[in-house]
Amino acid sequence: MTGVSEILVLILLISGMLILPRMLKPAPPKKDTDTLAPLSKKKRAAIVASILYPIACAMIIKPWNGQLVLFAATGPAPVALAWAVYWVLSAPKK
Repeated sequence: MTGVSEILVLILLISGMLILPRMLKPAPPKKDTDTLAPLSKKKRAAIVASILYPIACAMIIKPWNGQLVLFAATGPAPVALAWAVYWVLSAPKK
């Protein structure tokens, strides 16, 4: 009977040495690559201007009175074009 208990103790020791360290190993630290960089003052000003400019154009042109094409050409179109140019120019260089 002592032979069986010695074998069980050896199996327990070996499994403890091989399995327990893998189960108790701490998780690797996560890389924080998903967070966005804080916005600079220039970008914040550009975002605010992108919102206020079409609103100002709408107040002046009044597209609800039938001048929708003129408003589209002077309001949101230049803002979209400016952000598209910025997006193309800010591409990472290889």
